[in-house]
Amino acid sequence: MTTTHGGTARRALVRRAATRIGAVAAAVGLLPALAACGGGDEPGASASSGAASGTVTLVTHDSWAVSEEVLAAFEEESGLEVKQVPAGDAGTLANQLVLTKDAPLGDVVFGIDNTFASRVVDAGVLDPYTPSALPESAQQYAVGDGGELTPVDMGDVCMNLDTGWFDEQGLERPQTLEDLTEPEYRDLTVVTNPATSSPGLAFLLGTVGAFGEDGWQGYWERLRDNGLKVDDSWEDAYYADFSGAGEGGQRPIVLSYATSPAFTVTEDGSASTTAAMLDTCFRQVEYAGVLAGAANPEGARQLVDFLVSEAFQADVPGQMYMYPVDDAVELPAEWQQFAPLAENPFTVEPADVAEHREEWIEQWTQTVVG
Repeated sequence: MTTTHGGTARRALVRRAATRIGAVAAAVGLLPALAACGGGDEPGASASSGAASGTVTLVTHDSWAVSEEVLAAFEEESGLEVKQVPAGDAGTLANQLVLTKDAPLGDVVFGIDNTFASRVVDAGVLDPYTPSALPESAQQYAVGDGGELTPVDMGDVCMNLDTGWFDEQGLERPQTLEDLTEPEYRDLTVVTNPATSSPGLAFLLGTVGAFGEDGWQGYWERLRDNGLKVDDSWEDAYYADFSGAGEGGQRPIVLSYATSPAFTVTEDGSASTTAAMLDTCFRQVEYAGVLAGAANPEGARQLVDFLVSEAFQADVPGQMYMYPVDDAVELPAEWQQFAPLAENPFTVEPADVAEHREEWIEQWTQTVVG
């Protein structure tokens, strides 16, 4: 299989999915100097009214990436130097921010997603700030009324199919979550553990959204009894067990992303060898925010502005394999053809996730793996 993005796409997809919720924070590194467009003092004000200088520290999850040329363009416009502090996956990142609230790790956070957003907001970790240039299409992903979190990118976690396998077997492709529990699909599905994998957690939440708090465990019982396999990481599920990865896997149904089929485009670019089941998706949204007690709040607001700027938004698909929240950004051609978003993804209110996350993971563990 191939893709227009080649190795970059695979690295981005692996970064996106393979980092574990309990991952240990990576060593601190420096990004090239970064510039942005000015800063304002009030929430909702543009940061273009003033200039910041010095260092601004960006705390991120391990999937953060941006093109060097995009950073270089901002370097020419600002005296800011960006210091990056990777902090593991979204769960580890949220935990670190809460634990260090009185001595923040940096000025800005990127990578809090909607599975942990309410926890961070409720803990008072962030100062309100909303860029005046926030794309209109991003406003649907707002969390609460305080403006502490700015939507930056989003994507759908969905079941994916090895379409060639189903064609060769003469078996109709499953379409829905319930289809996966039918006898004809026994022993065909592999997912990831929500206690060790962020896609796994997203899919668990998707089943809560689909079947409700009283029905999701029964669904997982049926899925378990139909020969479900559970791996600890997305990389194990996709590259070791999924037949569509071309590396010897035996299962033609895998938990991945709606964007994954854009990674399995044929050499001539005419088709993809995989397809996302768009009726099984849970939408992840990732946010940025200004950390309360930031040493450089002016620079922090500039950096948040940068994350929703046209230049950064256009860079998101190729670097982080997510959709930009700005729907005016032109997407890669293979995304438009092979990686559409779900029309009706499953959702769970962030406040409900914050209240029940650990309980649901524990119940899932007892139900599925014992």
